[in-house]
Amino acid sequence: YSQIFNATMMLQSSIVYILAIALLSPHVSSFTAPSFLPKSSFAPSSSLHQTTTVTTRNTITTRLSSTTCPYDYALIFDCDGVIIETEELHRLAYNAAFDAAGLEINGEPVQWSVEYYDVLQNTVGGGKNKMFFHFRNTTGAFPTSQKGSVPAPTTAEEEQDLIDALQENKTNLYKDLIKEKAVPRPGVIELMDEAIADPKIAVGVCSASTKAAVTKVLDVTLGEERRNKLNVCILGDDVAKLKPDPLIYVTAAERLGIDPKRCVVVEDSLVGLKAAKGAGMKCLITYTSSTAGEDFYGFGADAKVPELGSRLVTLDKIFEPMKENVDAEILVGVKD
Repeated sequence: YSQIFNATMMLQSSIVYILAIALLSPHVSSFTAPSFLPKSSFAPSSSLHQTTTVTTRNTITTRLSSTTCPYDYALIFDCDGVIIETEELHRLAYNAAFDAAGLEINGEPVQWSVEYYDVLQNTVGGGKNKMFFHFRNTTGAFPTSQKGSVPAPTTAEEEQDLIDALQENKTNLYKDLIKEKAVPRPGVIELMDEAIADPKIAVGVCSASTKAAVTKVLDVTLGEERRNKLNVCILGDDVAKLKPDPLIYVTAAERLGIDPKRCVVVEDSLVGLKAAKGAGMKCLITYTSSTAGEDFYGFGADAKVPELGSRLVTLDKIFEPMKENVDAEILVGVKD
């Protein structure tokens, strides 16, 4: 009986050890098997070791952010409407794409007015989502193409194909408009440069727009040298859910390894505000003519100004109050 008992205990120990290694493997790159187990049975392969190394880096950044983060604070900018006023350029590009495809519903061409696009940008994040919302919620029908010669899509796959094609052409049209008309909003470059120069402040851009569209905007407005100094840049292609879902800002905080409460987001719309607050971050609104009437404070904005430049917004005015209390009010005497 004693031999059976000893064998059983050794088997149980082996099982417990294997389970422990399975659970800990994302956090360790190597381990030593106990003396009663053959080491060759547990030596990790080179491919497993490579995978473990990547997982370990990501896990440590996320889980130990409170003790290893090199930054005291983070300043994160939206792109469209914050770095430059692009919303009207987006609207013009969508309408040009609709026209090029010959889209019609009940014989009427598909066009987005200024007033309607203002509603869309404060309701739905991402270009494809805006089009799906329009056809599914606003019109209740998908359009025909080529002036009625191509019937409306009848399956989810055909709907997706149409939206994908429209978005691709819209992005190309938008990039052409950016070349001609992109000008940074007053004060944004100055504030970004001030933050980039401070080694204790991380600087990033988080936009729901596609990588192709945002990269063009950043190249034109920021320049390659400044863009390469950003500590994080997350775009619509990089996340599974777009604003107002907070995922894009949650992901930014994880990559920086910083507490979201130490992050301040610069946004211009309700969609972006909801995403920032949902991630547990402070949010400064720089509203535009199309978003000026929104109840930003009612949805939790920490501050709002018409422009960063006109109110002389600086790093000290944003972060100095947070040094004594991370929950302190920001831009006192500056904000609306």
